[in-house]
Amino acid sequence: MKFPTPAMTALCSTLVCSTLVCSLALGQDSSLQVLSEPRAIHPEWEMPRTEYGQPDLQGTWWFGSRTPLQRPMNLGDKRSYTAAEAAAVEARFQQGLDQQAAPLDPNRGAPEQGADIGQEADDSFLGHWQKPELIPVNGEYRTSVIIDPPNGRIPLREGFKDFHARRMMAGLSDTDGPEGQPLSGRCLMFGAVMPNLTPLMMNPYMEIFQTEDYVVILSEMIHDARIIRLNGEHSANGFPRWMGDSVGRWEGDTLVVHSKNFRPEQSASRMFLPFSEELEIIERYTLVGDNEIHYAFTAHDSQAYTQAVTGERIITRNPGGEIVYEYACHEGNYSLPGILRAARRADVEAELGL
Repeated sequence: MKFPTPAMTALCSTLVCSTLVCSLALGQDSSLQVLSEPRAIHPEWEMPRTEYGQPDLQGTWWFGSRTPLQRPMNLGDKRSYTAAEAAAVEARFQQGLDQQAAPLDPNRGAPEQGADIGQEADDSFLGHWQKPELIPVNGEYRTSVIIDPPNGRIPLREGFKDFHARRMMAGLSDTDGPEGQPLSGRCLMFGAVMPNLTPLMMNPYMEIFQTEDYVVILSEMIHDARIIRLNGEHSANGFPRWMGDSVGRWEGDTLVVHSKNFRPEQSASRMFLPFSEELEIIERYTLVGDNEIHYAFTAHDSQAYTQAVTGERIITRNPGGEIVYEYACHEGNYSLPGILRAARRADVEAELGL
């Protein structure tokens, strides 16, 4: 997959042409052409720049808008909410947070036999990291981050099995060994192929650093740093990496990043993208105000999807003085030996009929 030339990009941005025409001109990466054009918050706003003349994206940012990656199925092709509908959705989120924050009844009875025992205190704590906000994209309160396909859903190919599904089909469970535990349980990665692609359940913060030749995106969850080489080439060995091998370039004032060679363990279907070893992602970061980045992505994976997946969202700057602290997750997880020991005990009891 190759980047379009600056001349091609300029041609399609200036001509009044259909998505199809632009697609033919720009090639496989062109599915980003279905996106709305990023626009500045204020007409007279001036782009801040680094000492190298590049747009200055540096600082700490929040990507926790409650807009889900996939659209709820009952909404069909409804791409956005009205302002009143968005306010009602945010009110429901706030109501959930209020319920989580309410004190537990000290006189409550024991749970029923077989009931799911949660971590109520922890759940309440974690829930407050999810601000009850829908951040509009170019004035639209989106019903999903994904906007293409039009139904806002991941177009999984029938019969596709990712790394974890194949592992389960081979008869391996998450307690057969440490390798079966989720990445977050081992404190290796939280699991998202790229943390800022979709809202995280907690700690949706990141910090951006820039030099003339590199852009680094440091995510709070789980202190992961993605190093993007500017005007470089992908590694020739094709060695898979956490969050992929990323190279970028400036197209005007937009940072365009092409990533591939992802580790298949990062495939995730519950909150994030399930994918195969063929996954490639094109991202676009455009500063549209002092405190907002218009973020767009297209994911290509012919093995996993029937078509490319395109989405966009707004990333907002943290208030001054707020920084990203160390996320002190310990590789291996101290509770892991207990988890495996209990599983082996259950195996023995089942074998002995106890």
